[in-house]
Amino acid sequence: MTARAVRGTKDLFGKELRMHQRIVATARKVLEAAGALELVTPIFEETQVFEKGVGAATDIVRKEMFTFQDRGGRSLTLRPEGTAAMVRAYLEHGMKVWPQPVRLWMAGPMFRAERPQKGRYRQFHQVNYEALGSENPILDAEAIVLLYECLKELGLRRLKVKLSSVGDPEDRARYNAYLREVLSPHREALSEDSKERLELNPMRILDSKSEKDQALLKELGVRPMLDFLGEEARAHLHKVERHLERLSVPYELEPALVRGLDYYVRTAFEVHHEEIGAQSALGGGGRYDGLSELLGGPRVPGVGFAFGVERVALALEAEGFGLPEEKGPDLYLIPLTEEAVAEAFYLAEALRPRLRAEYALAPRKPAKGLEEALKRGAAFAGFLGEDELRAGEVTLKRLATGEQVRLSREEVPGYLLQALG
Repeated sequence: MTARAVRGTKDLFGKELRMHQRIVATARKVLEAAGALELVTPIFEETQVFEKGVGAATDIVRKEMFTFQDRGGRSLTLRPEGTAAMVRAYLEHGMKVWPQPVRLWMAGPMFRAERPQKGRYRQFHQVNYEALGSENPILDAEAIVLLYECLKELGLRRLKVKLSSVGDPEDRARYNAYLREVLSPHREALSEDSKERLELNPMRILDSKSEKDQALLKELGVRPMLDFLGEEARAHLHKVERHLERLSVPYELEPALVRGLDYYVRTAFEVHHEEIGAQSALGGGGRYDGLSELLGGPRVPGVGFAFGVERVALALEAEGFGLPEEKGPDLYLIPLTEEAVAEAFYLAEALRPRLRAEYALAPRKPAKGLEEALKRGAAFAGFLGEDELRAGEVTLKRLATGEQVRLSREEVPGYLLQALG
């Protein structure tokens, strides 16, 4: 059997890897300019961090987590999302005594046993941002702006911000009671997943991927969550809207928007890019004021977002954003004799890391060596033959112009650094 990557995972290299690195580097620039501290959590946690933090009724916990027992019999889970792990770190390291709010960001792999499809993998990558320690709606608006700015800074233009509210816990309880009342007589018309959701968390039915479910919701004229907001949640939403309007961030209210995790309260938002197909959300987030208590800590209000690196890469591709070809070596050394191979290695090592230097590992004829240097995208080719070895010199050829010069080995670093600017 030929070894292959596990279904739903992929190797990253070349242009695809550089695109991922560009996306994360852009997020770092935007988020750290806002005072966010980078945090790296382990890729696995005790299972209860996600069971309690994400919600036992969610599809993530019920169907999608990669859970295993370690040698001590503890149940551990590969990280399916970042927020619960980041709040756990906030609590564990006493960040509550820091000046609040604490802004954190993280980039890394997440793991969910989803059906692989375009832009969605079982190991995928996210950028997460969390602001912990304040209920101020300014932080909600700031999170939305930062997500929007991360994507805009990458060059994306066809973006839509969708804003909603999932209310306070008592608002959600009223809404879930309403949904059960409306949908229970039509239980058999729901998908199998939504039949379970009707008992566990009816709000989850609203973002069901089943066309049958969505058709039933439309037919029944199911009222949106926004109709059930209490006064405090409604006032909070209006303040977020005012902040976005003041900053000229284009958004639209989306009454049907709900978030996929149970810990959200009040603000919910997503940013969409319609050029990447039906599943157009690049990222989203919201407020989660009760999450820290679920993890055994004191009450710590928070708000944040995550976006999928693979999804953003698809959006960039759809808008025609590519990356320039990878830069080749500054110097490609071509040994013309067996004795020159080791000398090429020694010279390459002497030039690194100030210059990117590579060499052929076997003697080459000049024409073959030049062909290799051109394929590697080198700026200069360096020839080491019998004459050069005797004289302690190197013949350098600038491949863009054909200009050639012979220098002592001591002169090579300064010449190349000056020539390459």
